Amino acid sequence: MLKIYRSNCTHLYELTFQTLEKGAWINLINPNAEELEQVAAATGTPLDFLKAALDEEERSRTELDENHILVITNIPIMRGNDIYDALPLSIILTPEYIITVCLETNEVLADFNPENPRAFSTFKKTRFLFQILYKSATLYLKYLKQINRRTDEIERYLRRSMQNEEIFQLLELQKGLTYFAASLRSNGIVLEKLLRLRSTSQVQHLIKIYEEDEDLLEDVIIENKQAIEMVEMYSHILNGMMDTFTSIISNNLNRVMKFLASMTIILAIPTMVSSFMGMNVDVPFGVNGGFVYTLLFAALVTALSAFGLWRKGMF
Repeated sequence: MLKIYRSNCTHLYELTFQTLEKGAWINLINPNAEELEQVAAATGTPLDFLKAALDEEERSRTELDENHILVITNIPIMRGNDIYDALPLSIILTPEYIITVCLETNEVLADFNPENPRAFSTFKKTRFLFQILYKSATLYLKYLKQINRRTDEIERYLRRSMQNEEIFQLLELQKGLTYFAASLRSNGIVLEKLLRLRSTSQVQHLIKIYEEDEDLLEDVIIENKQAIEMVEMYSHILNGMMDTFTSIISNNLNRVMKFLASMTIILAIPTMVSSFMGMNVDVPFGVNGGFVYTLLFAALVTALSAFGLWRKGMF
């Protein structure tokens, strides 16, 4: 999908390649080869810059040439209940345009739409870049809070019932936190490099950082560091919870096995007594009242064995 927008502080209107203006935002979502070639021809952007974010495993990084800055950041994605992932988003700054490329429609860019035109300006490329990065950082925090709440819910379920489904849900959350941790660390490196670019004369014609932009970038860095700390804390909590419930499940299994072993011993006693007493030879009480005496003897031995096992905590 290819969309071209241009804002004028009060409205965001859509353009085409025939009406392309300076300060436009070109947004590519899972583009095909034809769309990539059109954008490359219209803006002079190298194709390898445009294709960089189309690799799901692409790491966050920055790359410079004479007329372009490529910023790749990993943004959070929620694919379903308890399923979180990170996806590369590339932001390319040229002397006249800002270009974004991503494999999927995402919540980071969703807020930058015609219904919210006053929140951003496409012709202020540097600020728009930092606003996208800020939205990504705040979205990480939002998803992390959701993961924390979901973890608490699953914990309450597990206290009442040890089901495999809840364990698998915790595993999915743990996997999402792992993806988030790796993405946030690499994003932090990109943000620090962008902060250093303010004193680089090579890119002054591409990225102009004013005081307000610098404050916004520092806010992004703070939010990113906070998200990293939250990921680490929630990961430790989740790991501890997984270990605890694994120990509880193992302990419950041991208790069940102890109970079954005790019941096996108890049930074996009457069988053993009746086997001895039922032999075709002379045994005590074998003539008068033998069945009653055998029954009472088996019951007595069984009761004594059960009491002994109970004293040893086998029940």
